[in-house]
Amino acid sequence: MTETIRRSRRVKTPKALLAIAKAEALGDACFSYMLTRIRPGRSERDVAAEIDKFLLDNGAEALAFPTICVSGVRSDQPHGEPGDELIETGDLLTLDFGGVVDGCCGDMTRTVAVGRVSSAKRNVYGIVLRAQEAALAAVRAGVRCADVDKAARDVITAAGHGAHYIHGTGHGVGREVHEKPTLNAKSKEILLENMPVTVEPGIYIPKKFGVRIEDLAIVTNFGIINLTKSEKRLLVL
Repeated sequence: MTETIRRSRRVKTPKALLAIAKAEALGDACFSYMLTRIRPGRSERDVAAEIDKFLLDNGAEALAFPTICVSGVRSDQPHGEPGDELIETGDLLTLDFGGVVDGCCGDMTRTVAVGRVSSAKRNVYGIVLRAQEAALAAVRAGVRCADVDKAARDVITAAGHGAHYIHGTGHGVGREVHEKPTLNAKSKEILLENMPVTVEPGIYIPKKFGVRIEDLAIVTNFGIINLTKSEKRLLVL
C-alpha cells in the first residue's frame, strides 16, 4: 500500500466507523466473557485460544491481529506471544485482542490481576490509568498527535517511570489494525474529525511486570466518542 493511500484512509466514512464500532463492541463482549474464565492454572496459550474462539464464534470474520496474552513477569513484553506459562495467583495478566467485523478491525487492551495484587502493581496500574485518561482528554480534531503522546508520557515520567514507557501512545485503526495517524513523540500529524485512534499507554518494568490499558475512540471536534466500554478500574479476579 502506498503512503498516499495510507494518508487518504485516515478519515473514515460513516459506514467504516459503524463497522469499527461493531468490532469494538464484540471485543467488549469478549472481555466480559473472559472475566468469568480466567483463573490460576490456565496457560496463556489456552486463554488466548478461548479469546480467539469467542471472537470467531460471535461474528468476527477474522482476528484483527494475533491475540496477546502475557502474565506475570512476561507482562513486561508489550507484544509478547502467548506461551505455555501458567497463570499464577498474584499475576498481572495483559490481554490485547480484536476481531474484524464488516471488514474493519477492533483493538483493545485490558490488564487484570489474578487472585490478589501487590501495592506496587496497584500503584503502577493507577499511573497508567491516569496517563490514559490524560491522553484521552487531549484527543480532539486539530490537536497534534505528538501532544496526545506527551499528555500520557508526562504523567508516566512525573511518576518516575519514563524509561519504562517504551512505545507510542496510539495509532489509527480501519481495515488494518495499524493505520495512520501515529500518536508518538515524533509524529507531525494532526488529528482530524472521524479518525478512529487507539490510546494505549503502558509501563513495562523489566523482569517484573507490565501494565497497558487501551481504548479505541473516534476523534470529533469536541473530543472523542470512546467505543471501548469495558471497565478500566483494576479488576482482581
